[in-house]
Amino acid sequence: MKFGLFINTQFPEGFNVADRVPEIVKQVRAARDAGFASLWFPHHWLTHPLQMLQITPLMGYVAAHAQGMTIGPNILILPPLNPMHVAEEAATLDVLTGGNYILGVGLGYRQPEFDAFGIPLAERAPRFNEAISLIRRLWSEDRLSHQGRFYTVNDAGIGVKPVRPGGPPIYIAAQAEVSVRRAARVGDAWLIVNSSGLGKITPLMQTYRAALKEYGRTPIEFPITVECYVGARHATAHEECRGPLEYKYNAYAAWGLEDRTSSSFEDFARDRFIIGDKVSVKEEIARYRELLGVDHFIMRCQWPGLPQQQALESIRRLGEILTS
Repeated sequence: MKFGLFINTQFPEGFNVADRVPEIVKQVRAARDAGFASLWFPHHWLTHPLQMLQITPLMGYVAAHAQGMTIGPNILILPPLNPMHVAEEAATLDVLTGGNYILGVGLGYRQPEFDAFGIPLAERAPRFNEAISLIRRLWSEDRLSHQGRFYTVNDAGIGVKPVRPGGPPIYIAAQAEVSVRRAARVGDAWLIVNSSGLGKITPLMQTYRAALKEYGRTPIEFPITVECYVGARHATAHEECRGPLEYKYNAYAAWGLEDRTSSSFEDFARDRFIIGDKVSVKEEIARYRELLGVDHFIMRCQWPGLPQQQALESIRRLGEILTS
């Protein structure tokens, strides 16, 4: 089992974002020192009034502090982007990290983002499928020609190849059966995002494992992204992170992703977030492993408005769980 840290790059209106960058670096170093294996970064455009740092320059900046940790997007919204651009940037990041880059990608869902790029939401899946195939070819072939439905390359190749032969692993996020089957067919792992709860994820894992057998594929690992807060006391842990988590999930609701209808924060968090003291969090991690068979826990330990010191203490306690 290994831990990853999902970096918070989103800040409420009025926060000085420049002041947050040194705090991000401190979290990276804390995770590295605590034994975390990976760092992950979210991606969106047009998030006003929520302030959000853009993913590629931030990953390049943080790579210098990672010192051997794996780095990747969680997730890069692929369909609005040109796959040649994505392949070139991913190859550069693979070089900067010494071959420790993973390309995590997903379909996206926010209408304003697709409208701004002039890409119909209805084209998400076919663009995604064509892009994945083309990116892999660009990484592995010196020169190629491709004439697809959306993208064209005429006897050309990218300027820098990734460190790893064939390029970085591609992890695919998915929250529906058709998308999970796609992750099994063309991805190196299904990047689970447990924002909808175990009641939805558990049957999708069964779909994924059945699809792996059908396609004769073996994933690199079974990663899951979870909101996680480890407090000093179980009795007060929920209250300590309630405000920032509610802020974040209210933003999701405004974007059309999550509907917050539960009667209480505790009900909403159950089987969706991992919150408590070290003992209860360790027990929950064991439950997730037994239920899903996941082996790489990507923990988001900070949300807009959670003080830096609380995030650092949560990371430290997770490291103690990892080594206990």
